[in-house]
Amino acid sequence: MRTDNPTIYVSDPAHQRGAWIDATQDPEDIRLEITDRVKTEEYTIFDYDGFGPVEIREYAPLDVVSRVAQGIKEHGNAFAHWVTDVLGSVDYLSEPSRFEDAYLGTWKDVEAYADSLIDDMGWYAVMEEHRIPIGYFDIKAFARDLVLGGDIAASEDGLEVHIFDPRI
Repeated sequence: MRTDNPTIYVSDPAHQRGAWIDATQDPEDIRLEITDRVKTEEYTIFDYDGFGPVEIREYAPLDVVSRVAQGIKEHGNAFAHWVTDVLGSVDYLSEPSRFEDAYLGTWKDVEAYADSLIDDMGWYAVMEEHRIPIGYFDIKAFARDLVLGGDIAASEDGLEVHIFDPRI
C-alpha cells in the first residue's frame, strides 16, 4: 500500500486480522482505529510505509510513531533523515520542533552547500577583491572539513543531500 502519508500495518498478536492505518493521526486516534478495525487492544506493528529511512519497531509507542509520521508529513523526507542520521533513532525524538532549527536545506551534494555558504559569507567577493583565483579555494576539502569537524551533518537519500546543524 502506498499513500502520501506514512502508514502502519497493525495486526493482532496471531496475525489473523490487520489493517493499514494513517500514522499521522494523534496517538489516541490511532489507538481507537486499531481497536475499531483490528478488533484488539493488543497489537503489533507488522509493517510500515512512507517513513523513509526510519525504522519502526513492532512495539514502537504510538506517540513516537505519530510524531515521526507528522514530522514527515509536514517536512518531507528530510525529517526522516534528521531522525535517523542526526538523532540516531526515534528513541531520541523528544522535540520534533528542533528540526526546523537544525535543518539547513537540501542540496545536490555537500560541495554545493559549501559553495553556497562561501558565497553567503562573502568570501568570493573578498577573493575577487584581492585577486585571488576562485579555483584556488578547495571546495571539496572545505565541504569535507565541515562534515568531519561536526559543523554540519549530511544525509544522502540517493538523489540529494539533506544538511543539518547537528549541534541543535
